[in-house]
Amino acid sequence: MNFTENEMFGAALIGFDMIDGPFLKWKKEFSQENKGVNLDDFAMNFYLAFRGGNESVKKPRAILYDKFYIVAFPKDLELCCLFMKPQNLIDNNIKQLNKVATRIITEMETNVEEDENNKDSDENTIEEIQRIIPNLLNGTKMTTPELRRYFKLSNSQIWKIMSDLENSNKIKRADKKGRSILWTAN
Repeated sequence: MNFTENEMFGAALIGFDMIDGPFLKWKKEFSQENKGVNLDDFAMNFYLAFRGGNESVKKPRAILYDKFYIVAFPKDLELCCLFMKPQNLIDNNIKQLNKVATRIITEMETNVEEDENNKDSDENTIEEIQRIIPNLLNGTKMTTPELRRYFKLSNSQIWKIMSDLENSNKIKRADKKGRSILWTAN
């Protein structure tokens, strides 16, 4: 990373008091360019952002805002924050990342819509099978494995459908063939 000191517009040391919590210990401004950042107001937020949580949690090294970014370096319970002006390189990278994020969002929304359509079609398929089975079993008997293969369903799917149909009195158990149950329409 190429760095020049004129990129830095301020520095601050945020201390930590066991009773009062984070506080601004000192601040130094190198330029008047970003006067909109009130370090006194942000001390708690910066401290919690860079030091919050337990040790196993990953902590950021820098946080990028629209008009500035902060790089922080912890020392014991204190936190030294360097306030930097974004250079053209960072702005260009953010613009490129925005394009990538937009593309990813579009792709993911398409995938979610396809998944929802598949779910709807699965539900429609199950409803269609529940409508067909009583007609198929009208005047005949079939075992659960035969029905499962006929509709290309898993064992749990066919049992759920058969149980639902039996509970709604559309089909009934007619007999047993070995270990399999023979079903017929009511």
